[in-house]
Amino acid sequence: MHKLKITVRSVKGNCAAGYKVGDYFLIKDPMIIPAKPKELCIYAIPAFIPYLTAYCRETPPDDWINRKQELQCPDSTNTVIFALERLD
Repeated sequence: MHKLKITVRSVKGNCAAGYKVGDYFLIKDPMIIPAKPKELCIYAIPAFIPYLTAYCRETPPDDWINRKQELQCPDSTNTVIFALERLD
């Protein structure tokens, strides 16, 4: 399983969780490892879950998940865009 880094790439408006560009957390299946900040937004996490299991696993080069590089929180007014990165 891949270890992942999820980094705040952009913030539109005012994020209720206080995320700023450059904030990040790590995923080491099956754990979320808070990094900076230590708090995790309960609204953003459900937006990630469907993708994380696929993104953590080994995949063929043409698998659809390899084209997924960003996810966003569900708040359409104060949107946070997160970048996905495999660390290993």
